[in-house]
Amino acid sequence: MTTSPNRAGYLQLAPGLILVLAAMLVPLFLLLVASFWSIQPGGDIDTSFTLANYAKLTERPGYAQIILRSIGIAACVTLVTILLAYPLAYFVAFDVRKHKLILLILITLPFWTSYLLRVFAWKVILGWNGVINSGLTTAGLIEEPLAFLLYNPFSVVVTLSHAWATFAILPIYLSLEKIDRNLISAAADLGDGPVRSFFRVTLPLSMPGVMAAVFIIFIPTVGDYITPALIGGPDGLMVSNLIQAQFGKANNWPFGAAISVVSIVTVSVIALVTVAGLRRFAGSAR
Repeated sequence: MTTSPNRAGYLQLAPGLILVLAAMLVPLFLLLVASFWSIQPGGDIDTSFTLANYAKLTERPGYAQIILRSIGIAACVTLVTILLAYPLAYFVAFDVRKHKLILLILITLPFWTSYLLRVFAWKVILGWNGVINSGLTTAGLIEEPLAFLLYNPFSVVVTLSHAWATFAILPIYLSLEKIDRNLISAAADLGDGPVRSFFRVTLPLSMPGVMAAVFIIFIPTVGDYITPALIGGPDGLMVSNLIQAQFGKANNWPFGAAISVVSIVTVSVIALVTVAGLRRFAGSAR
């Protein structure tokens, strides 16, 4: 009995796929189960089924505000990063003729250093006596340092936008590179100008790269812990910091698990809605 090539390929991939799925699904299942437990006054965990953790989330608006803040910051980071990355990706895909590979390598240069070093670099740039404030003060443009540059959501958005820039540029560039240039020429022959051709042809056809960039940036940004902890301040803390506090100092693992589950579900719903919207927009080019 012969085995089809597709079936043989799946059989070869099966061990790795099973391992990956187990590594992903088992922790999520344990997290879901733990979210229905409770912590006793002595610190012991009661494994009896309860919805008290989810009720606590709904009763105290502060937790919902942190989750919404995290989603808002992640959305801002995603939007800013893509708006900055798309022109550069467009330039590399359509205008660069020579040494394109070298330019792509240069784009990845920030990732040759540690993520922590890049965060601390932005802390130096945005700090009270940092590069920006020192430069503006020396130039006589301001009398005292700008306090809004650090320890707030603004600094988190700036730092994360820089941190994820390459992850937006590369998928968008690949989508733009695959676009058939004859379609753009045909649009021009039919009377479309550069701007109209871009919005009717180029942008919709590059949506797969934009969608990939959205997910690559938005999903991990919601759960980012280091950046808010180092430069976010009290107003820039995100849901990951809240979860860490529950699993750490508060020693309330069931409540931390409940917050994690709510965050995962919320991000998944937003991701599905975003996919539907972007696919509908991409379909307008067909």
